[in-house]
Amino acid sequence: MKKIIGKKYSIISVISKYSFVFIIAFALVMPFMFVSADPNCGGKDQKPCGVQIDGITNPIQGIDNLPQFIEWFINLVLIVGVPLLVLAIIYAGFLYVKAQGNSEELTVAHKTLLYTVIGGALLLGAFVIANAIGKTVEDIKSTT
Repeated sequence: MKKIIGKKYSIISVISKYSFVFIIAFALVMPFMFVSADPNCGGKDQKPCGVQIDGITNPIQGIDNLPQFIEWFINLVLIVGVPLLVLAIIYAGFLYVKAQGNSEELTVAHKTLLYTVIGGALLLGAFVIANAIGKTVEDIKSTT
């Protein structure tokens, strides 16, 4: 009797897992089915379907070359990274307080703070190196 009950629950769990995957996949695909059915194209006159685009537009306005993109990307990383760095330092401080003298938890807190400081140094280093390279390239361009 136990084997039958075990199989029943395993079959039910497998069916529920696959039905959940099917429902999620259907929910993700369904909007595209309605978008593809355009009543204004095709038919007797054979109108072209879809959006007619004359060219590709730049989604990031004001960035026309690779150095500008790198500068924009590093600024974006700093905008996201600095608040995360502050939160990680606060979390490391919380771990120190939570440890209450326990040597294993103090080791975890110390490693967390160390890795946070290393991450902050990497953020600062990337910013400094990118600015130094950018200024050097600008100086070389201006002298030639």
